[in-house]
Amino acid sequence: MYIKKILLAILVIGLIAAAFFANFVYKAMLKPNTAFNNEEAYVYIASNDTYEDVRNQLEPLLKDIDTFDDIAEQKKYTTNIRAGKYAIKKGMSNNDIINSIRSNNLPIKVSFNNQSTLEKLAERISKEIEADSISLLNAMKDEAFLTKNNFNKATALGMYLPNSYEFFWNTSAEKFRARMLKEYKRFWNEKRIEKARNIGLSEDQVIALASIVYEESKEASEQPRIAGVYMNRLRIGMPLQADPTLKFAAYQLPEYQNTVIKRVLNVHKDIESPYNTYKNLGLPPGLIAMPDISAIDAVLSYEKHKYLYFAADAKHFGFHKFAKTLTQHNVNARAYQRYLSSQGINR
Repeated sequence: MYIKKILLAILVIGLIAAAFFANFVYKAMLKPNTAFNNEEAYVYIASNDTYEDVRNQLEPLLKDIDTFDDIAEQKKYTTNIRAGKYAIKKGMSNNDIINSIRSNNLPIKVSFNNQSTLEKLAERISKEIEADSISLLNAMKDEAFLTKNNFNKATALGMYLPNSYEFFWNTSAEKFRARMLKEYKRFWNEKRIEKARNIGLSEDQVIALASIVYEESKEASEQPRIAGVYMNRLRIGMPLQADPTLKFAAYQLPEYQNTVIKRVLNVHKDIESPYNTYKNLGLPPGLIAMPDISAIDAVLSYEKHKYLYFAADAKHFGFHKFAKTLTQHNVNARAYQRYLSSQGINR
């Protein structure tokens, strides 16, 4: 009888212990532990973050950080931090959260265009991924990398083709650069390389001309015609006389820093620069801005015509009037100059 009582007591104690353990497991591992009202929240874990850094991000998002600590310790997450962007969904348990931030690094979409310099591109990308603007810029300007891949300081921006790409948030500057080189090589397929060869331009020259075309017109439908004008000028040995190159040359000078040139004047045509296409024959040493892919393809498939001139059309904003003769061009140009003056745009 005495032994039976002891066994019964042990059984009761075991059941109580099991109940306490089950309750602990439920509260620590399986009970929802999120404290936010949105459907999901995100945490960004940097490459050098410690568990304490992760904990500091999670604490405002969780009802009970202590039970999370217990599970993190048990699952050895505290010594196995993985960088990236992670989602925590409303109603997740500690166990779910650990599994998510351990193995569900989310890709992010990185988009860019209209970046006129490597500096601006680096700043733009640093807002999207972990790498900061300084490390990105250093990677972009690395001379050994540029030389190895047939770029230089004047053409380096041309490697970064404007588009939308998927990256992991914890992408390093070097990995971003490597991905962009891969995309550049993929863009320059055999078909495009053959087109460039047929019009007598290298890849760098195509992009340099495309940057001028793009600065002249953002209208994709008009870009092949503008490209045709410049190709006609190149063919007959006429200076490109591209106003966007004068602006680019001016912006390199101290007196034009932090200014916006709205009207190209004769004084700009006197600037001594390899980018002054009024003074120098042929294409400039490199691109003057980041062209859209539409402008690159417009150069590769430029419109064949006899136009040698074009001027902005004051009545159709964003479009141009084209001319075969200088006489007709002067008429078009004067009409646009009158429009600028009427708007008080004098410089």
